[in-house]
Amino acid sequence: MRNNNIVLLKILLLSTSNRNIYRYTTDSKKRKRIVAGTIGMGLAYLLVMAYCIAMCIGYGTSGLIESAPVMCALIISLLAFVFTLFKTNGYLFKFREYDMLMSLPFEARTVAACKFLYMYVNSLPWYLSISVAMMIGYGVFQRPSVIVYPVWLILSLFLPVIPMLIASFFGFLIARISAGFRKTNIVQTVLSFIFIIFCFSARYIFEYIFKNDKVDQILHTTSRVTGTGADIYRPARWFADVITKGDYLGMLFLLGLSIVLFAVVFRIVGRSYRNINSALMSHAASKKYKMTGQKSKSVIHSIVFKEFKRMTGSTVYMTNAAVGVVLSFLLALAILIFGFDTIISVVTQGAPIDASMLQPAIPFICYFFIGMLATTVCSPSLEGKNYWIIKSLPIEMKTVYQGKMLFNMYLTLPFMLVSELLICISAKAPVVDTVLYLILGIVLCAFSTAWGCVCGVRHMRLDWENEVEVIKQGSGVAIYMFPNLFASMVLMVLSVFLGTLIGSITITVLFILVAALLAFLSYRRVMSMVG
Repeated sequence: MRNNNIVLLKILLLSTSNRNIYRYTTDSKKRKRIVAGTIGMGLAYLLVMAYCIAMCIGYGTSGLIESAPVMCALIISLLAFVFTLFKTNGYLFKFREYDMLMSLPFEARTVAACKFLYMYVNSLPWYLSISVAMMIGYGVFQRPSVIVYPVWLILSLFLPVIPMLIASFFGFLIARISAGFRKTNIVQTVLSFIFIIFCFSARYIFEYIFKNDKVDQILHTTSRVTGTGADIYRPARWFADVITKGDYLGMLFLLGLSIVLFAVVFRIVGRSYRNINSALMSHAASKKYKMTGQKSKSVIHSIVFKEFKRMTGSTVYMTNAAVGVVLSFLLALAILIFGFDTIISVVTQGAPIDASMLQPAIPFICYFFIGMLATTVCSPSLEGKNYWIIKSLPIEMKTVYQGKMLFNMYLTLPFMLVSELLICISAKAPVVDTVLYLILGIVLCAFSTAWGCVCGVRHMRLDWENEVEVIKQGSGVAIYMFPNLFASMVLMVLSVFLGTLIGSITITVLFILVAALLAFLSYRRVMSMVG
């Protein structure tokens, strides 16, 4: 008798497989999008692998290559935890095929477990790209026995399971709590933001604790930091011991704990799985509602309001689209409270850097968070099976996409300006420089909006079954996000370097002109694509 989890998983994978779509579709445009998306994701995997190999080279040249397995385990575990925390709501709860799956003769915990496995399979290429790259780097420098390579690959399949299960359980608790409130999406979003912010700040909290305990030297040695992390998170230590010491008892511990934790988590989740989904998917009607005069709006602002309701109606969409602007504001607020010099000292670990040198990078520091994900990347694909309704309306598609871009500007621009202003006040930036930074921030938001729309339209996917597939895993998201994040980091360094050579005002004006040109070209490209 076949396992029910495997049967359901096979059905989900076959129904959403790009390979099957490419094989059986007769739409040439869809075939081209699949090929382009596959190439884009392949390049993203190669970029991650290159970064991991470079990390191993650094370990090897420093004589710390034995720390590579621990670092590999910690990176994969951390990414698995964070990615799953963002995806849990969309994969386990409120997914589109819920009614169909629950009508099948399977237990609720079987459906929940199957959705978890589906999430695991879709995320596995990211984790394997990290693991394989670090295995190559470790093999070049350490030259271990041949048995290490298959063991490394086998354990890599289990490394993400435990953190994913922990994150899924936290997501289950958030959903369980929010299911008791009328505004379930708002409660879920607030709880998710609280947990995400805690995760981002946990590193500095632990560092503060270590310093008070006079073990500051641990934090200054990379190998000791990873060793400390492995002592706290034991599965990473088990993985490292198997690779470096041949301690195969750790392998049994890792495999056994993964299997036991999987069974325990979904036995608990299965007990209230139906109730949570029913509560989250139902909508309460207000008893105090009264019909009043209706206000007319322009077409574009009606589209903006529609985009706002779409985002606030989805916890996954809101947490991913708004997390950047919230983090940017919180960072700026922390800088204003504690001081620009203090925060820079904490971030750079006390490196002798003059804080005034970093003032030209202020717009790019804010943009690193605010430009993390533009709503225009996901919005075209989120229309899904309702896209035909928009096409049938007596509205030009240019107007539709202008409304989508205007909504992203409404969302990001206020946070960009406020964040920049708070940081400039704390950094005591000159008035002229501050004004130019604000202008550059506006132009960067315009570029992010327009370029995000280019990626969203170019790699639009309407046949998704779960919104996570386009919000977190869409090819348009990958093509927009990774180059954008790396470019932001490069521009931070470049702005500081050039600012010391030709003056901060000149370099800021130059960046404004370049960003404005790119924003204009991106906007023209969008209009030509939808016109």
